[in-house]
Amino acid sequence: MKQSLEIKSKNIDIAISQALGQLRVNREDIDVEVVKEPVKGFLGLIGNKDGIFKITVKEKVEVPDSKEQPLIEKEIAIVDKKEESKDTLKESDVVRDFVLNIVNNLNMEAQVDVNQEKNVVKVNITGKDAAILIGRRGETLDSIQFLAGLALNKVKKDSHFKVLIDIENYRSKREESLIRYANKVAREVAKTRKTKKLDYMNPYERRIIHSTLQNDKFVKTHSEGVDPYRRLVIEYKK
Repeated sequence: MKQSLEIKSKNIDIAISQALGQLRVNREDIDVEVVKEPVKGFLGLIGNKDGIFKITVKEKVEVPDSKEQPLIEKEIAIVDKKEESKDTLKESDVVRDFVLNIVNNLNMEAQVDVNQEKNVVKVNITGKDAAILIGRRGETLDSIQFLAGLALNKVKKDSHFKVLIDIENYRSKREESLIRYANKVAREVAKTRKTKKLDYMNPYERRIIHSTLQNDKFVKTHSEGVDPYRRLVIEYKK
């Protein structure tokens, strides 16, 4: 029986990227069907609607079950080619090969730079097509970072390294944007004394706003809800 899944996304490239991570196969091993075309709203901002893409694994591909060696591990075949033990591989090599596999399968023009600092592997992806992998509010970027961490843990089971992936300095730009937004909302709350509930954010983004406003004289912050529907609340200090 063919393995398939449907993914909602704003474009086909992001859908394919997410599918490759979930199905653990290569780009040439899948068929892609557009079930519903995405809709671009006015000026690309208002009325946007995600499309629906059906990703099916071709019959010739055997998707490994939980008892077999994960395909992610097989794809990092550089280990076998060099006849090296996994213990001799650097964490940065494992992460680099995983990210490059995604980039190559999507036929993207992008450069992958990897640095290993203490217990952190930092990856920066740049190039003409790199922005495709960011996704809405960095959702696709976060997914790739999460999957890269899983790949590292599968190959280097005793590793305690953390993986941080950035694309075209998106994270630093996003942080600057969130700091400006936090201060703007704080001024509004201080003036009106009305509590403001922000949109749903991931833990990383919530921490930025908490940190920005933790010493504010007029407002305080807290989070409510459960991920992924957890949001930050800014209220006036009484």
